[in-house]
Amino acid sequence: MFTSIAGRAVVVTGGTRGIGKGIASVFARNGARVLITGRDSDVARAAAEELDALAVDPGEVSFIQADVSSREDCRRVAANAIERLGGIDVLCANAGVFPDSRLADMTEDVLDQVLGVNLKGTVFSVQACLPALQRSGHGRVILTSSITGPITGYPGWTGYGASKAGQLGFMRTAAIELAPSRVTVNAILPGNIVTEGLAELGEDYAEKMASSIPLRRLGSVDDIGYAALFLATDEAGYITGQTIVIDGGQVLPETLEAIAAAEAGG
Repeated sequence: MFTSIAGRAVVVTGGTRGIGKGIASVFARNGARVLITGRDSDVARAAAEELDALAVDPGEVSFIQADVSSREDCRRVAANAIERLGGIDVLCANAGVFPDSRLADMTEDVLDQVLGVNLKGTVFSVQACLPALQRSGHGRVILTSSITGPITGYPGWTGYGASKAGQLGFMRTAAIELAPSRVTVNAILPGNIVTEGLAELGEDYAEKMASSIPLRRLGSVDDIGYAALFLATDEAGYITGQTIVIDGGQVLPETLEAIAAAEAGG
C-alpha cells in the first residue's frame, strides 16, 4: 500500500490537454491539490473546471496562463503555486510542442520554438519551483520526455527528438545536484498515447502504430498519469535520475515480424 499523496501540492505544466491533462487528472482523483498551466487562458480555465469535477475535493484544481519558454512566466507560476497551494511538492514538467519539420526545411524559428518550450521550458520550470521543492521535504520533479529522440526517431521530428533527448541530459545532472536536498528528478518516456495530438495525425497513423506495438494497443493518458503518481510517492523516494519507458513494448521488437512470430507461437 503506497503512502497517500492526498493534500500534496502539484504543478503540471501544459496540463490543459493530452498527456498533461491526464497526469493532472490522476493526481486530482487521488486527492492532490493541482495547478495546471497553459498558454490559452480559455482552454486552461475549461480544463481546470473539468478536472476539478473529478477531484476528491472540489476547488482543488486551478489554472494559470503561462508560457514555459518564458523564465518570468515560470517564476510567476511558482509564486502562484506557493500562494494558492502553500508550497510545491511535485512538479510535472510536461509542457511540449511537436512541430513537424523535415531537417532540410527546418527554419530557425521552428527550432527555437521546440527547444524553447520543450528544453528551456523544462529548465526554467525546475529553476522556478526549486526553492519550494527543497522546502517540501519530499520534492519530486517528473519530466515528460518521449521515446522519440532518446530511443527512436521519426521523419519530421528532428527538432522534437533533440529536445526530448536534451531533457534526459538535463535530468541526470539535475538529479545529482538536487540529491542533497532530497529532491528526486526522473523522466517518463511515453510511446504512442491516445491524445488530441495523436488524433491530428489521422486514423491510418494510429492503426499502423498500434500494429507495431506488442501489446497491440495505443496507450492511454492514465497509463502515463499513474507512472507519474508512483514517482511522486514516498515509496519512490530512492529513485532519481531514471527513466520509465511506457510504450506497450514498442521499442522491443527487432522487426514487425517479431510481433507476428510471438502471436503465432501463442
